[in-house]
Amino acid sequence: MRFERVRLEHFKCYDDADLRLDGGVTVIHGLNGSGKSSLLEACFFALYGSKALDETLDDVVTIGADDCTVELWFSHAGGDYHITRRIRATGERAQTAKCLLETPDGSYEGARDVRRRVTELLRMDSEAFVNCAYVRQGEVNKLINASPGDRQDMLDDLLQLGKLEAYRERASDARVGVGRVRDDKQGALSQLDEQIDEKEAKDLHERLNGLETKEKELQSEIDHIEDQKATAEETLSQAESVLDEYEQKREELSELESDIQDLQETITETETERKRLTERLGDLNDRRESLAATLDETVAETELDSADPDAVERRLDELQSRDEELQSRIEDQRVDAKEHSSTAEALAENAADLESRAERKREEASDLEADLESARETIATRREQLGDIDEQIDALESRFADAPADRDSVAEYEQSVADDLDDARQRVTELETKLKNARESLAEAQDLLDAGKCPECGQDVSESPHVDSIEDDRERVAEIESTLAEARERVEELEAKHERARDLADAADELDTLENNRSNVAQLVEEKVAGLADDEARVERLREEAAEHADEAATKRENAAEARERADECRSVVAECNQERQRVKQAIQHLERIEELLDDIDDCEAEVERLREKRSQQAELNDQRRERLTEKRERKQELSESFDEDRIEEARGEKQRAEQYIEQATDALATKREKRDELQNAIGAVTNEIEELERLRERREDLATTLDRLDTLYEETEQLQEMYGSLRAELRQRNVETLERMLNETFDLVYQNDSYSHIELDGEYRLTVYQKDGEPLEPEQLSGGERALFNLSLRCAIYRLLAEGIEGAAPMPPLILDEPTVFLDSGHVTQLLDVIEYMRDEVGVEQILVVSHDEELVGAADDLVRVEKDATTNRSRVERVETTVAELA
Repeated sequence: MRFERVRLEHFKCYDDADLRLDGGVTVIHGLNGSGKSSLLEACFFALYGSKALDETLDDVVTIGADDCTVELWFSHAGGDYHITRRIRATGERAQTAKCLLETPDGSYEGARDVRRRVTELLRMDSEAFVNCAYVRQGEVNKLINASPGDRQDMLDDLLQLGKLEAYRERASDARVGVGRVRDDKQGALSQLDEQIDEKEAKDLHERLNGLETKEKELQSEIDHIEDQKATAEETLSQAESVLDEYEQKREELSELESDIQDLQETITETETERKRLTERLGDLNDRRESLAATLDETVAETELDSADPDAVERRLDELQSRDEELQSRIEDQRVDAKEHSSTAEALAENAADLESRAERKREEASDLEADLESARETIATRREQLGDIDEQIDALESRFADAPADRDSVAEYEQSVADDLDDARQRVTELETKLKNARESLAEAQDLLDAGKCPECGQDVSESPHVDSIEDDRERVAEIESTLAEARERVEELEAKHERARDLADAADELDTLENNRSNVAQLVEEKVAGLADDEARVERLREEAAEHADEAATKRENAAEARERADECRSVVAECNQERQRVKQAIQHLERIEELLDDIDDCEAEVERLREKRSQQAELNDQRRERLTEKRERKQELSESFDEDRIEEARGEKQRAEQYIEQATDALATKREKRDELQNAIGAVTNEIEELERLRERREDLATTLDRLDTLYEETEQLQEMYGSLRAELRQRNVETLERMLNETFDLVYQNDSYSHIELDGEYRLTVYQKDGEPLEPEQLSGGERALFNLSLRCAIYRLLAEGIEGAAPMPPLILDEPTVFLDSGHVTQLLDVIEYMRDEVGVEQILVVSHDEELVGAADDLVRVEKDATTNRSRVERVETTVAELA
């Protein structure tokens, strides 16, 4: 596997970064805190998402940003892959808005599916990735500080031996489960044997034959009683038919009597209604004559000669058309009047607005004239300031005429004098100390001499060769005092010189300030002068615009007066049309009254005709009712004569006897059927027991077969459990031996101290370092740098073991070292370079990524990437350094 490219947007300290990563050794270099590690964290986050973070998703989004995007392109097993993760931080907490993995076989979407697919591709989850290929900052000693048990779990997971233990445990669980099921089945088989013996002892087939014989005899008796009951039911039906016929005739006779009475009453009511209709016809004729008289009077009030409906309709249409014309003209004139009024009001408002604008223009011109006068005064003042500033500049520049340094180099000159002054003061301090020590030694020697002792050896001064040395001490004190006096004079000279240099430096700073101020004042004067002509032209333009607005306002007021006159004319026309329309409406009312009267007369005539027709129909209906009344009286006489009382009494007797027999037969049948049902239930119970016995025998046979299979399966799971256990132990031992060999090869390469002989790794992954004298040491007893190198050697050996064990089927991820020099001194950094070159050249690691602020690691880079942070924005940027390794060295 190899990282090809990583792109960041609003990830931690990066606003926008895009980095291409090549094979070989890539060193990501920069100062501490510049954001180097964030690049590797972004790659790790792209692969495993939130599982790669020690913090929350909110912490990966740049402060102030709403979202964050990380993209990683990588190649793996000959295919190209692309991962995109986007985090949205606009809610209460950040959430994954997009997670997409594009592979040669298709795309995977969603954080869980992408993480699961990456784990399948690399054959390692995020924790295994860190333990194997990603040595994170501050975790260089993670494996060495882990307990043997934790180290064993880490390495077993990396080497996928944990799966064998999981398989062994599954096989053990399966064996226990099979044993439990086998025991349950054995108990069930014993229960079945007991049930089968119990049922065979009941002699079920003989009981079934006896019950079936009794059931057949009882069914024969039930069939005989049912035949006799059927005969009685037929007799009952015939008797009931005779009685029903008698009841039907009696009901028909009763209905005929009722119908006869109803017909008589209906005929009487109809005759009464015919009389009322005759009276109503008289009233309608009187109303028709009254309406005709009113019609003649109304026609006389109109221009019509007669009440001809067609003439009335034509005249009404003419008047309504005229009314509509008048209404339309009234509306048009009203609209015109409203428009003219609105126009007049708008013109008046425009005129007032124009006059107001003209006034504002005049005021603005007056204000601008006042500003012009003020600007002229300001320009004169500023020019006076320029003269003052020029005088100050000339005075300050004259101070540099005979100065020891010019204006541009005065700062360096001041610093040089200050350095000399510091040296001189330090020299005085040293001489004062020496003088003090010399005086103390001279005083001590003088005291010894006064006491008759040698100043050097403390012996009696008689014939001592060292007595004259005290004079040398006095000369040395005098010499130091002379030198100290000169040094103090030198300090005084330098202090005066430094004071002069400081005054010159202040003068240079003041000159810079004055020149900057002069430039600003000159620029202001130029701007003011340049704006005077524009402002004068603007004053003239404002006065002209004010005059134009005043003339336009007068014109609009004249137009408004004309619009009001036209509106008054339209209102006059509306009044005339309203008067004429009132006359037309009155004529329309008369004509509509004539139409109403004509309609009322037509209605009266139609009602008279309808009532006459109804009276004639009622006469015909009564004739028909009288005919039906005669027919019903004849039918009543016929029914009264057809009744046979003897036959009816005989039918009643047969019915009573048949009902008694049927009741007795029903009771007997119920009793016998109940007994038959009991026999059938007993037969069913025995049959069910026989069927249950057969099912028990079948179940026993199946259960015996299952037990044989469970015995075989139990033996197989027991063998499988032992196989997984022995295979795991064998593979662990092989991996331990290989890992120990690779670890010693790497450690021998990078560690040059003859104090250590080799490293031992036992089957429980306990690590021991042996000194040359054979004394064992725990890794924790090594120094910090040695322990860090030891752990890096272990990490590289694990990486080699995994890469060689997989045999290229799933290429390993890049080897990533984040600040590996944190615990190393310069000597050990050189050994770290040997490790990196060994992994690249000898082991053949395709890609190694190193993050470090150490300049020594730059020499090992095939590609160099620099990371810098802007102190103002606190944002990092990344760039590739297109420089060869030889040039960097």
